[in-house]
Amino acid sequence: MKILSFGGGTDSTAILCGWVERGLEPFDLILFADTGGERPHTYEHIERMQEWLRRHGMPLITVVRKLRRDGRVHTLEENCLDAKMLPSLAYGFKGCSQKFKVAPQEKYANNHWLSKLTWQRGERVDKYIGYEFSETRRWMKAPIEDDKYRYHYPLVEWEWSRPECLAAIDRAGLPRPGKSSCFFCPASTKPEIAALKQEYPLMFQRALDMEANANLTSVKGLGRRFSWRDYATTLEEPDVVPCISCADGSNSCEVSE
Repeated sequence: MKILSFGGGTDSTAILCGWVERGLEPFDLILFADTGGERPHTYEHIERMQEWLRRHGMPLITVVRKLRRDGRVHTLEENCLDAKMLPSLAYGFKGCSQKFKVAPQEKYANNHWLSKLTWQRGERVDKYIGYEFSETRRWMKAPIEDDKYRYHYPLVEWEWSRPECLAAIDRAGLPRPGKSSCFFCPASTKPEIAALKQEYPLMFQRALDMEANANLTSVKGLGRRFSWRDYATTLEEPDVVPCISCADGSNSCEVSE
């Protein structure tokens, strides 16, 4: 069984494009874990990808989410507001990714009939992850296998970094997906914060509300060493700032091109 962990951004999209180019056997499962806080362009990209995958004989993306005990969807934003805290990345940890990205995919895979059959045979499921070739520190430390999975990093195998990934997406005739992350992500750069404020002001306000709601002692805000609210007061209203889709420097929108 082959599972692709689809993040909704450039790297995982490039894997799919390269996979089709090489005529490789389709994945059995493509999983996207929705935290509930992705920017609109990511959800739009997933919808575009569904049609592209259908045309190329690939399985559609299965969207998974973290659920409450009563079966209702539990978003990362709700979790932070309920606990009066910020995403764990603001404190230097990666618990939000584990809890809202990795765990829902693991749970779905654990209950999939083909996963169960594979494990019953004493075999491992093959899981594919989108680390770029240039991200040496990430893939050098990444696992190769464990009791349940064999891990594969196609972009590393193909020696694809950002330029090669973008070129593959262009060759496939797909719009560049832009950066995929929660709109309140503490890893956001200041240009990305400014772009969020201009392009998605309601989402920006929700991020400020989360920051104001949190009981903060060890960090100043979503920026760890600075609060987004304080930074927002320094922002003038420019005529043009990079849009969210292009804030990673990929120049992916029609305007920037």
